[in-house]
Amino acid sequence: MAKTDAAENAGSFEEAFRRLQEIVTRMESGDLALEDLLDRYEEGMRLVKFCSDKLSLAEQKITVLGQGPGGQEPAVGTPQADPKGSALRGEEEKEG
Repeated sequence: MAKTDAAENAGSFEEAFRRLQEIVTRMESGDLALEDLLDRYEEGMRLVKFCSDKLSLAEQKITVLGQGPGGQEPAVGTPQADPKGSALRGEEEKEG
């Protein structure tokens, strides 16, 4: 069986995660020969790194998007501006 670079062929996070789940299921079944088991382990570790890198990148993007003007994180309870520039209403305004 030819080895492929799992990370290069993974495409999206979801595809890589799905493949990783398949590998784990197959490894847990006990039906693999030792050489195949080692190959799947190597592929799985590459997929784990790929998924971890994707999650780290997503976390960084979320952090940047969550920062307010000047790079400061908004204070807890501070209303966020919507894309049109008006502040979002707080819960107390919604109830009244």
